Amino acid sequence: MTISVKDVAALARVSVGTVSNVLNRPDKVAPATVERVQAAIEELGFVRNDAARQLRAGRSRSIGLIVLDVRNPFFTDVARGAERRAATGDLSILLGNSDADADRESGYLDLFEQQRVHGVLITPVADVSGRLEKLRARGIPTVLVDRPSDGADFSSVSVDDVAGGELAVRHLLEIGRRRIAFIGGPASVRQVADRLEGARRAVAEYADASLEVLETAALSVLEGRAAGEVLRDREPGDRPDAVFAANDLLAVGVLQALVMRGDVAVPGDIALIGYDDIDFSAATVVPLSSIRQPSELIGHRAVELLLAEVEGAGEREQVVFQPELVVRESTGARL
Repeated sequence: MTISVKDVAALARVSVGTVSNVLNRPDKVAPATVERVQAAIEELGFVRNDAARQLRAGRSRSIGLIVLDVRNPFFTDVARGAERRAATGDLSILLGNSDADADRESGYLDLFEQQRVHGVLITPVADVSGRLEKLRARGIPTVLVDRPSDGADFSSVSVDDVAGGELAVRHLLEIGRRRIAFIGGPASVRQVADRLEGARRAVAEYADASLEVLETAALSVLEGRAAGEVLRDREPGDRPDAVFAANDLLAVGVLQALVMRGDVAVPGDIALIGYDDIDFSAATVVPLSSIRQPSELIGHRAVELLLAEVEGAGEREQVVFQPELVVRESTGARL
């Protein structure tokens, strides 16, 4: 049998309104009455129906977060930062993994709309601006995460990935590497395209440098290993002398392929740098150089922008963090 607020009120010999005040505004109720109501709640085993209460209020206390790939520790850290900030406002995070699939992304947007979430944080697969505008019209604000807004229509929190790609490849060039390979994909992912653009800018500064692009189907360890095997199986003179992987998962896969048989030395034959600086980067058999993003801070700031929009405070804001080069053994000087 379901225990209701009326049952609690009857046992405690108070009105339903008093029980509601004890649950939501206990400071407005006499301490003795609060104690009596709480005793009735415990005796009956009453559990409040927050979902129904939130729907009556028109908005839940949850924020929907849609990321490209939950397997990537970068997005796990973004979610952690968002969760910590949301908790300070008595909010929770509902996590959706689009897996870089537009249909899955659309399904999560449908779900969050039906649940009347407090707002949506999203790293979009493609252009969903029209869909997000419809959410806003229904009172559900949206903030782009790890993706800059192309205009002033949406608040966003991102990292300058063009600068990050340029930083990574300039480092390779400065340690004397000239035949650079970029490994990443699919090219339709905005972050990949921006990091490649930065790589091209850096290579353009050196007349004797070249850039080869190996596109992958996903930003995963397995895709990185497959690309690394392609490079490893070439004749030594046909291999690049450096690799810039579009994220650290790819870089880990490339590293596995290159060192597995022991005939390609990292960094002696091929220097290697990744992107994101996930925790695994420092723990690989050859610790990986990487481009660091403030992942938890991205999630934290995104929630702040969302709450500002909910409260109608200020203009929509585009926050852009600058990446940082982290040098480890995988880009040591040529032996």
